[in-house]
Amino acid sequence: MVDRPKPPAQIVNLRRARKARDRDAAKGAAADNRIQHGRSAPEKSLTDARNAKAARDLDARRRDDQDGNPSDS
Repeated sequence: MVDRPKPPAQIVNLRRARKARDRDAAKGAAADNRIQHGRSAPEKSLTDARNAKAARDLDARRRDDQDGNPSDS
């Protein structure tokens, strides 16, 4: 039997490995932040539309004083 040398280990670019590790860590942190703080765009627009409607409804029911100016109380 012929004793052949083992093939060399796979060469790893340390800069690429470090950047990939950092990207994976950042993705995990971003996912956690989205869960804690994020709302989807449709949720935000729905909330904005509901707030605008509530403001319109409130203004529509505001009572005016004798001069036609809205009263503060």
